[in-house]
Amino acid sequence: MSQKPIIAIMYDFDKTLSTRDMQDFAFIPSLGMQSADFWREANDFGRSEKMDGILAYMYTSVKKSREHNVPLKRDALMAHGKSVEFFAGVTDWFDRINKYGEEQGVLIEHYIISSGMKEIIEGTHIAKYFKEIFACEYYYDEDGNAAWPKTAVNYTNKTQFVYRINKGVLDVSNDVDLNRSMPDDSKRIPFTNMIYIGDGLSDVPCMKMMQSYGGVSIAVYPEGSRHKVEELLIKDRVNFIFPADYTEGGELHSAMKSIIRKIAICDTLTDINQKQLKAISCD
Repeated sequence: MSQKPIIAIMYDFDKTLSTRDMQDFAFIPSLGMQSADFWREANDFGRSEKMDGILAYMYTSVKKSREHNVPLKRDALMAHGKSVEFFAGVTDWFDRINKYGEEQGVLIEHYIISSGMKEIIEGTHIAKYFKEIFACEYYYDEDGNAAWPKTAVNYTNKTQFVYRINKGVLDVSNDVDLNRSMPDDSKRIPFTNMIYIGDGLSDVPCMKMMQSYGGVSIAVYPEGSRHKVEELLIKDRVNFIFPADYTEGGELHSAMKSIIRKIAICDTLTDINQKQLKAISCD
């Protein structure tokens, strides 16, 4: 493990990094459907069956794939990831932020926490930048067809993945270590070294978590939609709101550099304090 302090930047995906829901670019069109029709059917089904909305859309994806004779396989979903479009600056954001972290003496790790499809995200050209992708995923049968939800990430259970990153327990099947009591100073990434970037109400649980534990939360918005996130700032659910523009020199990029610099300074001062205390105890 690196001796450098680690900063975790956690992202929602849909409408945070990508300009639309990831399924809208290629998956839903492959079914011969309009996005609005697909989501209406999935949401209506979920409400009528009193089903979790995420499980409802995962079921609807399987159902419509069968109806339209479009096999729902991992490779096909990953191929759809190539069609995902991102906000300006996303493509080279990670290299720029990683480099700035190195200059400040910290290691930057990027994570996805999304209710979208993990397979589609894995097929995008930015997937290589993430240490872990926490998202909805299918279990595939012996013929390679999606058979059952393997992981379902809804709006409220997103917070468990923040805890996993905090403790360094990234295996979603490992609940024993996740729930084991652990002193704060032994956790892999302190909450104060965590930054969450999302786009709206579905991210509020994680944003509030950052607010409560000393991390940083940011809401981004597409051009012309600032009003949708202003309430989050007014109600102290986020620290900052910025346009979803990741380009170098933009508001978000400049703010992120300041946040990283502040965390790096705090970690340096904490390290000095601990060394002095240790030296005194040895006298």
